[in-house]
Amino acid sequence: MAQSHDKTSLDRGTSIASDDVRKRAARLLATTVFFGLLTLIVLVAIPYGTVQPWWQALFECAVFVLAALWFLEGFLSNVWDLSTYHILWPLLALAAFAFLQTLPIGEVNNVSLGIGRGVWKTLSADPHGTRRWVSKMLALILVGAMLLRYTSNERRLRALIYVVVGVALASASFGLVRQVVQHEVGFILPHLKPGYGYAQFINKNHFPFLMEMAIGLVLGLSMSGVVKRDRLLIHIGVALLLAGALVSSNSRGGIFSLVCQLILTASLFFMVRRVRTSVDSSRTALRWVLRAGSSLVVRALLIGCLIVAIGVGVVWIGGDPLVGNFQAMPTEVGAPMEGVRWGVRRWDIWPATWRLIKDHPVAGVGYGGYWMAIPEYHDASGEKTPQEAHNDYLELLASGGLIGIALGGWFVCAFVRSVLPRLRSSGRFRRAATFGALIGLSGIAIHSVVDFGLHIMINALIFMALVVIATADISSQRA
Repeated sequence: MAQSHDKTSLDRGTSIASDDVRKRAARLLATTVFFGLLTLIVLVAIPYGTVQPWWQALFECAVFVLAALWFLEGFLSNVWDLSTYHILWPLLALAAFAFLQTLPIGEVNNVSLGIGRGVWKTLSADPHGTRRWVSKMLALILVGAMLLRYTSNERRLRALIYVVVGVALASASFGLVRQVVQHEVGFILPHLKPGYGYAQFINKNHFPFLMEMAIGLVLGLSMSGVVKRDRLLIHIGVALLLAGALVSSNSRGGIFSLVCQLILTASLFFMVRRVRTSVDSSRTALRWVLRAGSSLVVRALLIGCLIVAIGVGVVWIGGDPLVGNFQAMPTEVGAPMEGVRWGVRRWDIWPATWRLIKDHPVAGVGYGGYWMAIPEYHDASGEKTPQEAHNDYLELLASGGLIGIALGGWFVCAFVRSVLPRLRSSGRFRRAATFGALIGLSGIAIHSVVDFGLHIMINALIFMALVVIATADISSQRA
């Protein structure tokens, strides 16, 4: 009887020890995956924002390795709460739909092939390009899922925010230095040419997307009252550096988006602060400030002064190149000028894209297949043909049709539904982080009307990070 009791105790002790080992291994894997993701964000930013196919392949391989560790950690900890990832279901459905676009739906005869059989027809104009798009989308979804899983407390949320802002700050500093110092091809990165692109980006219009997202986070934290007074000047300095680099890039869409972000921040400033000060607003002076801040007249004056200040700063920093850039806008988005036929102006691209949409209204021409389908509708010399629609909303409709728009609308609805409780959270930092992420995403939403910066991997990755910052379910503990 005693031997049986001793054996039971020994088995129980062994089971407890085994559980303890599993928990420690799971915690180690969780930490490894989270900080591996942060490291990956930093590395993806370096090689031109990861636009070359082999860099993209390395990124996807790294993500899949981290995903394998994530599944192992889930097995050890036995934590599989699928509700954590509900914001990603629309994106997963979009990837599945894109894969369906690559499947053969029938056979088409093609006498030019000189063979006795036809070729398979797919919804996508470029099935290989669509499959590449699916691979990249799945990698981004996995990153989002892992960040949602492991951004579990305030300390990690702060770490994610600091990495995003740090990457943008390093890129802005590199861009400003490169603008002054570079005089020949190759500046740390071999393919950077003087006068082309900005910072590590080959296309200067892709750089502001990164700045807009980081500026939103900095403004959200600074204006929400969670930053200590002795650090507030540092945050303001960071925001000014990021904004200065954005203006120096001479991107019209980026500058317009920045102004819109500032207007939105000023408009919502007192609403956000009111949540914080509702408990200690017994002071007469503070109550007067809040009432004044709620006044439409005061808000209008504040926004007006802000626009004037930004306008003066834009002209002062951008100088003659920026003024000339804005003067060229009517020839690019307006009616064609006599004797000018560039073929890659937005005035040429957008009507052609609309004609493509009308011919493929339901399922589109395939994600990643736009460049293959647009030449048939592009009424230009053919010397230059567009690779993108220079409007991500038009391209979403052209690539996925009404089905793609419906899935995009599902994602927006799921995002809004997840964000609203975070904006009403009792945690000040949780509210501030959500507010900052929304300001950053608003800049992207505006800029995407005229550019395609989210096609660049680092911008898409930071976009996913901002979605996580705005929606992650974190505990109140800092450690």
